[in-house]
Amino acid sequence: MTETDAPVVLIVEDEPDVAETYQIWLQGSYDVRTAETGDAALAAVDDDVDVVLLDRMMPGMSGADVLSAIRSRGIDTRVAMVSAVDPDFDVVEMGFDEYVTKPPTRDGLLETIETLLDRAEQSEALQEYYSLVARRSALETEKTEAKLEDSEEYARLNERIDAQREEADETLGDMESDLEFVSAVRELSELTEDAAGEEGADQLGDEE
Repeated sequence: MTETDAPVVLIVEDEPDVAETYQIWLQGSYDVRTAETGDAALAAVDDDVDVVLLDRMMPGMSGADVLSAIRSRGIDTRVAMVSAVDPDFDVVEMGFDEYVTKPPTRDGLLETIETLLDRAEQSEALQEYYSLVARRSALETEKTEAKLEDSEEYARLNERIDAQREEADETLGDMESDLEFVSAVRELSELTEDAAGEEGADQLGDEE
């Protein structure tokens, strides 16, 4: 965050019209930066950037490569992968915090940003937990139940989520003795998981 105290959002989008639309939606509430290429994104991102809206498909360096570079640098920013590409099982190893399907709505994009800003205040263990759940949710909105059951990647993802949930719970217990606070965060986690499951069920019903 910069000296103005307005959260900094970096829009990484190779289509100027789309980037301009996002910028119009965000102006007034956020300090907005833009980049049209992966190289430009890596030049623009730093520890002041709170949220990155990252286009997955770009010429040259892909969004996945940009995301990997951001994480390898240890930059503490939340990343929403924004894409018209249906997520496949390769997203299991991507370190994004949310997956937004194009075209997003204004309200949906603003809600995603606010959610990520809220998560930035949580422990690293809880942030990783939400990241894993976001990857599962992305898959469950696109894949049939049969494909999910046949996927080793999906099975391993669920194992990682269970393990990370335990670690996040332990961290919360160490950080906060207020049982009501711990209970509230756990309830939020359960709601996130339930929402992901319902989205998957809705998708399956549409396909049937």
